[in-house]
Amino acid sequence: MLLLKSLHIIFVVTWFAGLFYLPRLFVYHALAEDRISIERFKLMERKLFWGIATPGGVLALVFGIWLWMGWFPGAGGWLHAKLALAAALISYHVWCGKLMLDFRRERNTRSHVWLRWFNEFPVLVLFGAVFLVVYKPF
Repeated sequence: MLLLKSLHIIFVVTWFAGLFYLPRLFVYHALAEDRISIERFKLMERKLFWGIATPGGVLALVFGIWLWMGWFPGAGGWLHAKLALAAALISYHVWCGKLMLDFRRERNTRSHVWLRWFNEFPVLVLFGAVFLVVYKPF
């Protein structure tokens, strides 16, 4: 069980690293004006999304579900709240993928200010998930 928990935590950290940095790249991309920078951001965003964030998210979910199915079938309401946060994070991840495609096709309509606010959402999810797992309030 400790191995599964460790792997789950490692891939959650990997996933969050990608989701913290990808929207920050979007901010810089939205501000970029020269072709070299724009192309560089497209490459960085694609590699971060497909090479780090997506594999991290998939593996975090795989190990999380494995833990849930094997060890926590009767867990309290805190687990349901954590699963709701995981679903919100999956939606955020998909939205990041859509934004990445918009930037790739040079169809971004979001300002750098909007993207800065968008970048803060995973922080809220992280706080919520950690407090739910540590305190198990219900």
